Amino acid sequence: MTWKTRHRSFYYAKAPAPELPPLSPEETALLCIDVQNYGMVLADDPEERARWAPFQQRMRETLIPNLRALQQRFRAAGIDVIHARIACLLEDGRDRSLSQKLPGWNNLLMPLDTAASQIVPELAPEPGEIVVTKTTDSALTGTNLRLVLNNMGIRNVIVTGIYTDQCVSSTVRSLADESFHVILLEDCCAAGSDSLHQHELEILNMIYCQVMRSDELLEEMGLG
Repeated sequence: MTWKTRHRSFYYAKAPAPELPPLSPEETALLCIDVQNYGMVLADDPEERARWAPFQQRMRETLIPNLRALQQRFRAAGIDVIHARIACLLEDGRDRSLSQKLPGWNNLLMPLDTAASQIVPELAPEPGEIVVTKTTDSALTGTNLRLVLNNMGIRNVIVTGIYTDQCVSSTVRSLADESFHVILLEDCCAAGSDSLHQHELEILNMIYCQVMRSDELLEEMGLG
């Protein structure tokens, strides 16, 4: 089974095989969303630590190494690597969107300069790479990224990061609504649980994006 047949929802079970647009380096960018230190912090409570253990393992063994290799391959090919991170500009977080203020897990108070809000060292931006800071889920809605991409002549956005069912999904939908061609790399994303990850891939695939693995993308681009 290839990317053309995986992750098909009820709506697209019998749809024709999808095709990718030309992914020229000058019209393509890699977007890395919210792979920040806060996602790697181990909970103090043993029960919570055990509950998040599969996510932590996926981050260490799958997402970070795959995305790091992809960043290096794209840089070598002259393809822009862009980073988005979630952080509040004010210490008390008043500038955050409503979804970031509601009680619960998503209520993350991460001022701009805190260690928790920094991108993990393995995936840190290189000099000259664009980093946008957002105070809401979508990296497009919460920043000037739409303007930046248009100014750069980018038409194709390769999306990676966390969490698949939250900030990644919101960004994918926003990009699609703005008529960007979007590719979501399933092995460079993670959700709190694998079931949430897989379910969101099925929802997004073939309408808001094309879901692929990083090795499949590199082969399609002639970079394998």
